[in-house]
Amino acid sequence: MQFFGLVDGSESSLKSFLNNLSPVDQVGADARAAMLGTRSIKTSSKAWAIDTAISMVDLTTLEGADTPGKVKALCTKAVRPAPTDLTVPSVGAVCVYNDMVKIARDHLDLIGGREIPVAAVSTAFPSGRASMKVKLQDTQDAIDAGATEIDMVIDRGAFLSGRLGEVFDEIVNIKAICGDKAHLKVIFETGELVTYDNVRKASYLAMLAGGDFIKTSTGKVAPAATPPVVMIMLEAVRDFRDITGHQIGVKPAGGIRTTKDAIKQLVLVNEIAGPDWLSNKYFRIGASALLNDLLLQRMKLTDGYYESPNYVTVD
Repeated sequence: MQFFGLVDGSESSLKSFLNNLSPVDQVGADARAAMLGTRSIKTSSKAWAIDTAISMVDLTTLEGADTPGKVKALCTKAVRPAPTDLTVPSVGAVCVYNDMVKIARDHLDLIGGREIPVAAVSTAFPSGRASMKVKLQDTQDAIDAGATEIDMVIDRGAFLSGRLGEVFDEIVNIKAICGDKAHLKVIFETGELVTYDNVRKASYLAMLAGGDFIKTSTGKVAPAATPPVVMIMLEAVRDFRDITGHQIGVKPAGGIRTTKDAIKQLVLVNEIAGPDWLSNKYFRIGASALLNDLLLQRMKLTDGYYESPNYVTVD
């Protein structure tokens, strides 16, 4: 891998490149993200925004109590979010633990969801605290079971202690396992990275190492996908494409629960990265509760009043 001609893969070249990135103006970033969060969209555009957000959802269940039945029900909902309204689009992916990947893949194929990818959280999710051998096997197991998207977590301890080459090599090695069989989403756990400068550095580190998506969080640590953090990551993928010609996706996850939250994300995408990112090929939202609110808001646009939550399935 040439690393886009920007680094040679060594610790020294990585530090030189990342330390020369322009620092983030925290006050400015907070202010701009807050301003963009006040933007409203016309009612005529809201229907498009809701359907677009639905198509971007990585419908997720990552609980120790997950069962085959729960995962199958989630897959059914992923294919037909509103069983009585076939105009509602399917979601972007189903995201589960490794041991549920085959169950999800088989059920999706059975019910007409062949086009919906299964994403597996891998590399000792959510902590990332495991040996490289374990992380590689974890990834291979998920792909062998049918996952075509891998959501890996970086070792935040290594990153925060300055062992950037170690984190870089880990992403490169996981990407090599994925090959052309699976897209790689690199999770930063931005709530543990502390600063916006670290978020920017982690974004470039993951992109240089071959990540196909950069992802905010596991959903297990707060704060997660805050607007300023998502904005910084969108700036990074935009600028990276300008430099290299290579387009990388972004996935915010954690804390995005309402239609209003989702529309704010779409505004950020359009205003910061641009319309080329307004598809589920380059933008996903990791969520579980969000889908029901999107469905209820969609019903309101159609019927003119709020339906009872009983009109959507319980996840």
